[in-house]
Amino acid sequence: MGIVRVGGRGTSRRVEDKKDDNWSGGAFKKYQDAKKEAAKDKYITVGRGTGKIKFGDIKSTPTTSTKGMWVSSGRGTKKRKLE
Repeated sequence: MGIVRVGGRGTSRRVEDKKDDNWSGGAFKKYQDAKKEAAKDKYITVGRGTGKIKFGDIKSTPTTSTKGMWVSSGRGTKKRKLE
């Protein structure tokens, strides 16, 4: 049993086997690191397009906890504290 993938504005369908998800968590981090390693010699523009740096020179920062931070919502009129 597979899953149905829809393409081309809903005009084509294909059945595929379920693959491992790589859009969040540790799997995405590995995917992201592999893509960064493949593009380490390319340049990216910074500072409103006035400068450029190598993509490999950007350090990977560990994910920090968001516990205790304030998040705004509703056009910036409401705020709630993350637990």
